[in-house]
Amino acid sequence: MTRIPSQHAPELRAAAQHLGRRRFLTVTGAAAALAFAVNLPTAGSAAAAELDAAKVAGDPFTLGVASGDPQPDSVLLWTRLAPKPYETGGGLPAQRVEVRWELAHDERFRRVARRGTVTAHPEFNHSVHVEVGHLAPGRVYYYRFRVGRWISGTGRTRTAPEASRRVAGLTLAAVSCQAYHDGYFTAYKHLAEDDVDVVFHLGDYLYEYAVTSAGGARAYTDRVLPDVFNRETVTLDDYRLRYALYKSDPDLRAAHAAHPFVVTWDDHETENNYADDVSENDDPPAEFLLRRASAYRAYWENQPLRRPQLPTGPDAQLYRRLVWGRLAQFDILDTRQYRSNQAYGDTAHAPGPESDDPARTITGATQERWLIDGWRHSRALWNVVPQQVTFSERKLDLTAAAKLSMDAWDGYRASRARVLAGAKAARVENLMVLTGDVHVGYAFDIKDDFDDPASRTLGTEIVATSITSGKDGAEKPSTWETYTKANPHLKFYNGRRGYVTVGLGEESARADFKTVSAVTVPGAGITTAASFVTAVGDQGLRPA
Repeated sequence: MTRIPSQHAPELRAAAQHLGRRRFLTVTGAAAALAFAVNLPTAGSAAAAELDAAKVAGDPFTLGVASGDPQPDSVLLWTRLAPKPYETGGGLPAQRVEVRWELAHDERFRRVARRGTVTAHPEFNHSVHVEVGHLAPGRVYYYRFRVGRWISGTGRTRTAPEASRRVAGLTLAAVSCQAYHDGYFTAYKHLAEDDVDVVFHLGDYLYEYAVTSAGGARAYTDRVLPDVFNRETVTLDDYRLRYALYKSDPDLRAAHAAHPFVVTWDDHETENNYADDVSENDDPPAEFLLRRASAYRAYWENQPLRRPQLPTGPDAQLYRRLVWGRLAQFDILDTRQYRSNQAYGDTAHAPGPESDDPARTITGATQERWLIDGWRHSRALWNVVPQQVTFSERKLDLTAAAKLSMDAWDGYRASRARVLAGAKAARVENLMVLTGDVHVGYAFDIKDDFDDPASRTLGTEIVATSITSGKDGAEKPSTWETYTKANPHLKFYNGRRGYVTVGLGEESARADFKTVSAVTVPGAGITTAASFVTAVGDQGLRPA
C-alpha cells in the first residue's frame, strides 16, 4: 500500500538535487513551491480522522479498477474512490477511508489467494495502490475492492513468468493518444474483448485542452459536462478532474479491468511538446515546474504504478524494466522529463548543427546508460523498448535535404546513434521499439544507415495509432505517398484509429494493426488493416 510521507523531507531533498539545472530556484523557494503544488500532507494531516465506510452514500468505484506492471511474484492493483467524480475531492471529505481488497483464482472469488485492507488518503485524492506479493508466477488472478456495502467491478490481471523460465509466447497490445474531445474510445471496447497478456500505454493518456459541455466531437445530446472541464489543465485539481472525466468512459474502464497495463507518459499528460523544464509557451521555468509537479502527482494517483514511481515534487522516475521469462525484456522509457529543448524552435527542419549537437539528448545521460547497461545484461530473446516518439528516421518531404520532426528522435540524432551503438555493442539481435504520439500506424525497419536501404536492419519499430486523437482519420492520409517514397524503410502507414497487437514467439514476432472506421460516432467495428512478421535473428518486417 502507499505510505503517506509524514513531512516534507523527501521532497526537499529531491528539489535540492536539481538546483544545478534549475538555478532560478532557491532551496527554500523550491521546497515551498513544490509543497504547495502537490498539496503534500503535513505530519498532523496524515493522522486525520477516518471516515466511517458505512457513511459513503454513493458508489465510490465510478472510475473503475486497474492493475499494472506485472512481476513474477506480485501484481499492482489500483482504484480511486470518487462517488461524485466530477467534483473536486470526488465527493468525499478530507478523511481517510478503509478499503478492503481481494485477489482470487476465480471470477466468483470462491478461491481467494490474498486479501487485506488499504487506506485511501485524501492527500492522494483517495487513490489506492496495492502491491500484492507472494504470488505464483505466470498465473491469472481476479481482484475487487470493497468500501462499506459497496463492491467494485471485478478486474482480471496476471503475474509474469519467472525470469529464468523459457516462455513460448506473449501477446501484447500497444495503445496511445486518447483525446476525449476527439471521439469515442471504441477501440478500447474491442481491446477489452481481445486476447492479450498485457497492454502498453505509450503516452497521451489525457489531453490538457478544454473540453466543451457537449464533449467535443462526441457531441452529447443526452448529457452536459460541467464547466470545470472547459479550461486547460494547470492546477492539481484540474488534472485530477480531467482523469475523472477520462476514466468515466466505460470502454476505457473495461480495458483496464480486462488486462494489466504498463504505462508511460508523453507530453499531453502535462503540456504539449514540453521538454524538461521548458514549456511550450516559454513560461518561467519555476512556474512551469509547479504545473509539472501537479501533472506528475495526478498521473501517479490515477495510474496502476508502484511506489518507486511516486513523484517527488516535479520529478518522477518513470523509466523502469520488466521481464517476461526469458522471452522478453521491456525497457520502458521516458523521453520527456530529461530531454534537451527541441532544436530550431520545434519546427520541422533539415538536420543541422543545432539538432545534431552531440550534447543533445532525448533520454538524459542517466537513462541512456541504464538502457544500454540493461541490454548488456539481458538474457531475453526479444528486447522491447516501449517509448513515446518516432524512433526511426522519418523524412517529411522528397527534397535532398528533407525536413525532419524536431520533437521525435530525428531531432536528437546523436542520442539515437548512441543508443543504436549500444545495442550493437550488446549484440542485441531482436530489437523492437514500440511507439505512440503521431496518431497513425507505422511499421519501420530500423536501419544501421537510414540513407542506405541496403544497410543492415538492426530491429523493427511498431507505431501504434491513436485511440481517438485526430478524430476519424483516413486509411491513406494526405502525406501517405510522400512518406512512403521518402522512407523506403517504412513498410506500413495507416491513418485510422485503433491499436496494435504484437505476438512475440521463439521463432518470430507478428504485429497486427487493428483499426476502427470512425470514432466520432459510437459503436464502430474493428478490422485488421495489415499484419507483419519479423524473424528471430533476421530482423526486417515482411507481410504476414
